[in-house]
Amino acid sequence: MASHKDTRLNDDIYSPEIRLIGADGEQVGVVTLSEAKEAAQVASLDLVEIVPNAEPPVCRIMDYGKFIFENKKHRQESRKKTKRVQVKEIKFRPGTDIGDYNIKLRNLIKFLEKGDRVKVTLRFRGREMAHQDLGLKLLRQVEADLEEYGTVEQFPKMEGRQMVMLIAPRKSTKGTAKADPKSSTEKAADAPVEPEKSVEQ
Repeated sequence: MASHKDTRLNDDIYSPEIRLIGADGEQVGVVTLSEAKEAAQVASLDLVEIVPNAEPPVCRIMDYGKFIFENKKHRQESRKKTKRVQVKEIKFRPGTDIGDYNIKLRNLIKFLEKGDRVKVTLRFRGREMAHQDLGLKLLRQVEADLEEYGTVEQFPKMEGRQMVMLIAPRKSTKGTAKADPKSSTEKAADAPVEPEKSVEQ
């Protein structure tokens, strides 16, 4: 159908013959314009040209005002249902201590439970670049601690001087028993490793 502004209906339709679709969707066939208008008037509805470029043009009998209203309502409901998924970023360091790790982990869980994707970033400074294995170990621990809440969408990879991992929320988190974030992170006590002082520039 053409846009609402361009749609012809009732007396604006000028083709002497049209292919008519009834109010219930039945194919009436090719009729004269006057016959179609009369059928629409009998039904107290509108005659709407829905395919103007056809030979002959296709018209349908309908309540045009109701059609426009329901179309608008449907679009509004579709926009409401389309939730905008955000990407939240939490940054770690190779030397993140266990207390800070637990705080960051709780924030990650909160974001995932809200339905947001999370970007876990671990930045290396100076000679820490030579100890990427420590960073990978920490991100693997984050992955393990978030297993109940999310799934890895992008496995850890280097982007410049930082290692990045993307995690998407699990669709089945609702209704499942939630793990205690504190007890989960206790397993990670040995994961954050303090960098040797000698590697700092």
